[in-house]
Amino acid sequence: MLLSTKVQAQRNAALRYEVDAKRTGTDMNSEDALPRSREFKRIDSTYYVGWMYEGAYKFNHAADFLGFKNATVPLERALTLMERDYRRELATRTSDIMQYFPVYKFHIDYTLIAYYLMNCYSNMEEPDKVYALLRRVLKWNFQRDYQMDVYNLLAWTVHRNRYYTSSKYSFLKNSIDENERYANKLLDSGLRRVAINKRLNAQIFQPGYEEFEKQSVYHYKSILYSYALKIDSAAMYYNLLRNSPIFPHNNYATFRAICGDFREAESEYQQAVMQDAGDKRLKEWAYYTSIIDIYKARPDRGSELMRDMIKANGSTPGFGWYNIALARTEYYNGLIYSSDQYANKAAEFKEVHIGTTLSQAHYDFSVQLVRLMNKQSLLNRQKFENKNWWYNPRIIGRMSRLLGEKYMQQFLIINQFAQNPERDRVIYKLFSTESTVTWDEVWYLVKDFSTKFFVGRFQKEMQTDERKFVRKYFKLFVARLKMEQGDNREAQTLLNEVLRDPNIDPDYEKLFLARVYQAQAECALKRKDNAAYNEYIYRMYQAYPQLVPDVELKMNMRLNVSGRPDEIVLDRIKDCNIEWVNSSSIPAPSVYLIFSGSGDKKRVEFYVLDREGKYIVEKQSIDYEKSDTIGVSLAYRLFNIGGVLKTDETQEEERSI
Repeated sequence: MLLSTKVQAQRNAALRYEVDAKRTGTDMNSEDALPRSREFKRIDSTYYVGWMYEGAYKFNHAADFLGFKNATVPLERALTLMERDYRRELATRTSDIMQYFPVYKFHIDYTLIAYYLMNCYSNMEEPDKVYALLRRVLKWNFQRDYQMDVYNLLAWTVHRNRYYTSSKYSFLKNSIDENERYANKLLDSGLRRVAINKRLNAQIFQPGYEEFEKQSVYHYKSILYSYALKIDSAAMYYNLLRNSPIFPHNNYATFRAICGDFREAESEYQQAVMQDAGDKRLKEWAYYTSIIDIYKARPDRGSELMRDMIKANGSTPGFGWYNIALARTEYYNGLIYSSDQYANKAAEFKEVHIGTTLSQAHYDFSVQLVRLMNKQSLLNRQKFENKNWWYNPRIIGRMSRLLGEKYMQQFLIINQFAQNPERDRVIYKLFSTESTVTWDEVWYLVKDFSTKFFVGRFQKEMQTDERKFVRKYFKLFVARLKMEQGDNREAQTLLNEVLRDPNIDPDYEKLFLARVYQAQAECALKRKDNAAYNEYIYRMYQAYPQLVPDVELKMNMRLNVSGRPDEIVLDRIKDCNIEWVNSSSIPAPSVYLIFSGSGDKKRVEFYVLDREGKYIVEKQSIDYEKSDTIGVSLAYRLFNIGGVLKTDETQEEERSI
């Protein structure tokens, strides 16, 4: 019996030597991994290598729950076989290179298998299994992290699930603050472990090897401190990472964005493109770049970027997020029906949240908030398209229906919002690493609810927030809430202070300026200050013309008509909520309409110039057949909504009421 066991052991060793020999020169992350795995298992199915190759292949090709679940089977098998057959090798800790050299390959393979398996569990939203696996790896106490910097990943797992408690996941504490402190302690343990292992590794690895492991800890420290809005501490850790190969341009860009420095944020997101190359996760740089495009009053660029991302990535992880972003950019581009289409598409898509702290709750909230803005916009546009709407029973009926839909949408969001334990940290702060909406969208959430509460909340933030570029946003919110309370004098004082703020970037904060001008115009209207109203509504139009039809403010414009005027079209435009002025003392853009053609082949060329003769709406034209269908569409185009339309077909696709 003893002889038989010895012979079998020798035979197994020979088979495994053959597998190891064939493995040389192959890549488990290549397309060749699956046939190699089958070959290796045919030689010896009890050896972990074949299962490791199969698991790696399935992991690399997974993009949904089922794909990751299928990958867990061979990965779990590989890990179990390693622990059964190579316990001594896995447990070896030594400063002797001759002892370490034969075993280190097992440490590398084990941590790689565990890393893939951990990601499978994480992408299947099974954090209990992630945490248990990390603790399982930690018990081996490897002297190098290789693929599994365990304490960092433990901290990440806690942080990713911070808004839950021990009643849901046993490894958590019972509040966000406790979970964040726990995550920080885990990172501190990771730093201590680096120091302990350094003494053991000094005779094996090159001097300074431990710096990379320290930088991995700094990476996660920067995430935690950015989330906590401890700006100086976060900046310190980013500076420690600055010249390292793992400097996270995407994370740093988001950090600069939450500090209100959108110019640097955009630059860093552009550098993040190459770091994300080949990654199958959501490209956060793209999602957040589209938001900066909105701040710059270039939602059309954001829409183009999102369409490119959807086309390039298909229905892989990130598809839903890109549709949310596209719905948002289309909203700010004035294309409400298009926005609703993409919001609905996002709502129907089952997103997989890979490698991100953004969860399904963030996703659902973002979808519903865009939908709320669309409801409000459709309601306001009834008044824009029909200046005498209160005399039209059909319009009043439509508005009543839309108002009911808006209330239902608000009810849905508030119920969802009330259960969000992060609202104080993420929403009320206006800018947060975990926020997936714009600061402007938050206004739609708070403006109709408990004004007194939000005034107090934002006044406190205005006075205490250490982010100097962000304080003006809280001041704007307080001013607008004061207006809701009827305190227009205080609101006016605050708005004047905002416009004197030296930290406004006019290129990257056009949305902000447009909202300040809107508030100034609304305030002037209530004070019956016509001169101030005229000035500020003009400035708002200059900064962000697409917003004007949605704000229930009448825009002053000068009309210049030439060619063969189509009176039906002109009458319909004049029925919209636009004040056509002649006085040169009133600041107003100049609208130019040039009509040509007749019968069923008619054309109108149009453009809009500001007081300095600069184009606000570039020259473009619409070909049309029926005069009674083009008027409203043309009115929107005077606010840069709708783009260039050449045919009735594209006109109907982009905007038709």
